[in-house]
Amino acid sequence: MVLSKTASESDVSIHSTFASRYVRTSLPRFEMPENSIPKEAAYQIINDELMLDGNPRLNLASFVTTWMEPECDKLMMESINKNYVDMDEYPVTTELQNRCVNMIARLFNAPLGDGEAAVGVGTVGSSEAIMLAGLAFKRQWQNKRKAQGLPYDKPNIVTGANVQVCWEKFARYFEVELKEVKLREGYYVMDPEKAVEMVDENTICVAAILGSTLTGEFEDVKLLNDLLVEKNKQTGWDTGIHVDAASGGFIAPFLYPELEWDFRLPLVKSINVSGHKYGLVYAGIGWVVWRTKSDLPDELIFHINYLGADQPTFTLNFSKGSSQVIAQYYQLIRLGFEGYRNVMDNCRENMIVLRQGLEKTGRFNIVSKENGVPLVAFSLKDSSCHDEFEVAETLRRFGWIVPAYTMPADAQHVTVLRVVIREDFSRTLAERLVADFEKVLHELDTLPARVHAKMANGKANGVKKTEEETTREVTAYWKKFVETKKSNKNRIC
Repeated sequence: MVLSKTASESDVSIHSTFASRYVRTSLPRFEMPENSIPKEAAYQIINDELMLDGNPRLNLASFVTTWMEPECDKLMMESINKNYVDMDEYPVTTELQNRCVNMIARLFNAPLGDGEAAVGVGTVGSSEAIMLAGLAFKRQWQNKRKAQGLPYDKPNIVTGANVQVCWEKFARYFEVELKEVKLREGYYVMDPEKAVEMVDENTICVAAILGSTLTGEFEDVKLLNDLLVEKNKQTGWDTGIHVDAASGGFIAPFLYPELEWDFRLPLVKSINVSGHKYGLVYAGIGWVVWRTKSDLPDELIFHINYLGADQPTFTLNFSKGSSQVIAQYYQLIRLGFEGYRNVMDNCRENMIVLRQGLEKTGRFNIVSKENGVPLVAFSLKDSSCHDEFEVAETLRRFGWIVPAYTMPADAQHVTVLRVVIREDFSRTLAERLVADFEKVLHELDTLPARVHAKMANGKANGVKKTEEETTREVTAYWKKFVETKKSNKNRIC
């Protein structure tokens, strides 16, 4: 769903210079045109607009894969017209999905016997996977409470405040209270002890994050499991754990094989992972696997036969493309364990290069840890004149997209920049990025302090300015500043 806004009267049509070779009439933006146009014109109009998008390879804000091998691209295009849910019509595609589920479940050490099939499903991403896992926990909890003759109308889930927004969506959409463990400066993941303290008889599960979106850090799932085992013994509850391994699920098995976070821990009942992150597939694929069949209530699985045969389905949506599933299978067999380990090793090495380069500038505090998702989160040592948001904005002039953001409660006073290291981010790019950071910092050093600080006098006088007045003042200030710089022969603007 796209939340749209109304355009001004001067912005209601689309014009394209090159498309005028084929069509001279402008097209309405928000209404279907009355007449057809040549295919060349349609392509050119859209292509012209898309040129203004950022370069995906330089989008260092995203964990999502932006490069795949040409052979995999070809497979995806050849299967783009196959509907994932038509299992009877596309049995081989269904078989490839089942193979992926079993490979991933075994990668996560699911307790499967010889020849035993894993329980799991492909999704459009980790958001859908988390919704499905959460629903399974909720239904299990409700069924047990009903059998015991206890109230089952106030379920809750315990997470850290660092969870991705999909957890908030799950809680709101499916009427589950979200109990968040607050963060603190210097500790930006869920504290297992505080999490277990928040668990009560209405807790459907505790969600642990293997690879925080904020800092890439792995939460201590082993400690959480041990503490929760003890609490369950004391209370008679059977609260389980879901591991959100969206970012770290394809990293930990290869870089940190001794780390216990998966189905080796008895209370871990389900795990989700994003195939379109470090699973190395383009956006649109996630996976969720359950420990055993008993952890997924049968009443959540629907059976349909109007596509030609009885087909079980447990998804929030129905139709979707098969390309990403096929691409995931390609990556799993193409790379194998050795290939994934090499890719993740390389990402980690490039992360260290970037980390060390930023440290050598002497201008940043590194917030992220070396172990975890290969990313670097860092903040300015001195933000009295210019802050992280200005650094991120200025850096875009060099083509880089680097996000700046504040931490969640109770660490919202901390602002950081974050660079995600993906497979296509090379050591050369890391070194170039450090050089561009130095250029940005040098340029900001020559500028006056933040404009918004200079504009604060309106508030100090008790007069609240309108947004338009503030915008005019800021524009006037910078116009004057730029004109002053242009008139200075000794400086380059």
